[in-house]
Amino acid sequence: MNPLTGVRVVLLAGAGPAPFAGMLLRDLGAEIVRVDRPGSGAGVSGLPSHLDSRSRGVRSVVADLKTDEGRDTVRQLASTADVFVDPYRPGVVERLGLGPAVLCAGHPPLVYVHMTGWGHDGAWAQRAGHDINYLAVAGALYPTGPADRPPLPPLNLLADFGAGGTYLVMGVLAALLERTRTGRGTVLDVAMTDAVASLTTLLHDMRAAGLWTHGRESNIFDGGAPFYRTYRTADGGFMAVGAIEPAFHSALLAALGIDPAGWPQHDRDRWPGQRDELARIFATRTRADWELVFAEVDACVTPVLTPGEAPHHPALASRGTFTDRDGCPVPGPWRAAR
Repeated sequence: MNPLTGVRVVLLAGAGPAPFAGMLLRDLGAEIVRVDRPGSGAGVSGLPSHLDSRSRGVRSVVADLKTDEGRDTVRQLASTADVFVDPYRPGVVERLGLGPAVLCAGHPPLVYVHMTGWGHDGAWAQRAGHDINYLAVAGALYPTGPADRPPLPPLNLLADFGAGGTYLVMGVLAALLERTRTGRGTVLDVAMTDAVASLTTLLHDMRAAGLWTHGRESNIFDGGAPFYRTYRTADGGFMAVGAIEPAFHSALLAALGIDPAGWPQHDRDRWPGQRDELARIFATRTRADWELVFAEVDACVTPVLTPGEAPHHPALASRGTFTDRDGCPVPGPWRAAR
């Protein structure tokens, strides 16, 4: 299914969420034209283009935006585009004469997207930042990691990709749908901090209901709950336990030989002792042993795979989630319909 076939996206080269969003839009069928700086010699994030999956199917156009000729090239590309993505700090494209006031005036159906960290306006609009900073200020970083250690960044998956890139795509799809009714494009301001805050909606609802405490590693999703965390195995591997619902929790206890009568699930005072006991039990066998134990047990217990192991797991291999590129497995194009 290629629902965006015929849609052209012009993307100014940049790091982080914008190229990821371009990859998703390309996976949905859009044509992606990336404007690269002269002499860059590499794809985004320093990866050679042939090793950067976010560049797959992307057509590169080199333009020096410091010159009139380069800026004219971008204006010409935008004049036939459906979507234009600006990944720079607020004000940069405007100073170059490539802002929405110029590009949309000459091409009203254009959907113009500002991809920013702190927003195109606001008190911190001009500040630099990266994934970890947006998580920190949005309140999503503090709850992560063990209680006796500093918060751990979840790679750069959350603000850059889970929030920024994905929310950018969602905004573009909504704008394109609106354009089918009005015939006109719009200007979007996709701020990673705003998107991360949106992702924390459930956390704030739980706080309001008294179901989430301020203490780290003391709640259901932050590793505090013994039935929702990881445990080390005898061979140094890990198992992930996500037995939230009562039926799954009962199946977990049964598989581990634990008497449920003395194991209340939601007694938080008992959680530290239960975590210690589960840690002791999981440490008695290898990861492979535990995979066999839970192979036919529906308890939401899975192995924690390395990135190198993940492509070969039956759950992913059977769906063709990964593909081969020069002998190395990489995630293939995302497909909603199969």
